[in-house]
Amino acid sequence: MKAHILTITLNPTVDYATSTPEVEAGPKLRCDEPQIAPGGGGINVSRAIRQLGGQSTALVAIGGATGAHLLQLLAMEGVATVAFQGPGETRQSVSVTEVASGQQYRFVMPGPAWGEDDVPRALTTVDQATGDGTLVVLSGSQPPGVAKDFPSILSSHVAGRGARLIVDTSGPALFNLAEEPNEALYVLRMDGEEGEELAGEAHPRPEDTAAFAESLVKKGVARHVIVARGADGSVLSSAGGSWHAVGAPVEVISAVGAGDSFVGAFTLALAREWAIETCLQFGVAAAAAAVTTEATRLCDRAVTEEMFAKCVVRAM
Repeated sequence: MKAHILTITLNPTVDYATSTPEVEAGPKLRCDEPQIAPGGGGINVSRAIRQLGGQSTALVAIGGATGAHLLQLLAMEGVATVAFQGPGETRQSVSVTEVASGQQYRFVMPGPAWGEDDVPRALTTVDQATGDGTLVVLSGSQPPGVAKDFPSILSSHVAGRGARLIVDTSGPALFNLAEEPNEALYVLRMDGEEGEELAGEAHPRPEDTAAFAESLVKKGVARHVIVARGADGSVLSSAGGSWHAVGAPVEVISAVGAGDSFVGAFTLALAREWAIETCLQFGVAAAAAAVTTEATRLCDRAVTEEMFAKCVVRAM
């Protein structure tokens, strides 16, 4: 691996995953022993990179006893961390699988609200951890109180240090990024539903998705735009063209972590200086591997390599 990878998680969580025979209102629901894992977009990207044989540093905002627990969990997985003090107590999230139906219920807490002094402290920590050539990944939800233009502000910090920024976001932050050209944004990723919402129209075919992604590249929003299409793989567009990658059909056990696994594999491939279409292929393979695992286990390395060999990439 030739480039250092730094992931950023402003709104981390400790994830609890369990199961119960049936989910119904009223009675106590007796659950199985929970699986406990560190969570949050950037953290899961770092975990995926670690599972795929790479290394990264996870920059994490922490608070209280839950924050300390989070760091312990990351240390146990061998993920290097740079922690800074965030407000309040680090949040917790719970996913419950109903055994009778196989349905999964996910309860996601908002996290503590940030004040005006918290963002500058976060940016200072990013500046200290970022060097020339670093691949900086911002992934996951933003905490309450963080302005929608935070990714744009972060991009200016990253550009000043010769680093490349990869952003996987949604909601107001995504819409803000799509409004203006940004020379410092290297990769922007979104889900298909988010892309359709941005475009104001449906994208039933990969060609429709590619046309939308190409429009963002031409506008200067990012050098590379990736739009995920669920079971239909992902589309990547850049100035050099567009590609569509589709993985082999798999049985979906849990969709949790598929997007983060994609970003982790894609970023690791970038760090290894693979061709951009091969990075896309590796990301799709990792996402396919992730959905075959339970709860928050993300992408298995052996399964990802198997999926990688079966993943089909075509130029569009």
